[in-house]
Amino acid sequence: MNPATEDDLFARFAALGIAHTTTRHRPVFTVEEGADLKAQMPGGHSKNLFLKDKKGALFLLCALGDTPIDLNAVSKVLGAGRFSFGSAERLKENLGVEPGSVTLFALINDPERKVTLVLDEGLFAHDPVNFHPLRNDATTAISPADMLKFIRALGREPIRLAFDAAGMPTPVAG
Repeated sequence: MNPATEDDLFARFAALGIAHTTTRHRPVFTVEEGADLKAQMPGGHSKNLFLKDKKGALFLLCALGDTPIDLNAVSKVLGAGRFSFGSAERLKENLGVEPGSVTLFALINDPERKVTLVLDEGLFAHDPVNFHPLRNDATTAISPADMLKFIRALGREPIRLAFDAAGMPTPVAG
């Protein structure tokens, strides 16, 4: 199966009645690289971490770009093994995107739900929230309510965590 394209993603948004705005820009591979671009776009900007635990389970952690995250503490809260970053091959195979393009929206490419979604509660304090639309030369903004609508339309319920200033997570009831 070929991974979804940006057009496929936007068609899914249209079918779900999700309003979105997309801004084109130079390719951005890290949160730091895109700081100047994000300063010009309203809302909360995301960092998206594709993680694998030592047991082989896969996770997508989507958080505000400036949220400190203690990955060891997250793995303990989730009852997961110690985290490492998933390889480019594993990322392409499971979420259909390249490194630098990791995004919440890549869950469209995981119909078997092999990847567990973990959301930073801080995202819900911003409207809109911004993610790459399956490629890193654009940013797509949607509302937090529509972010949840998209996730739930994929048959998922995210694990929601609130992070303190030291990056320590606390589970949040969805």
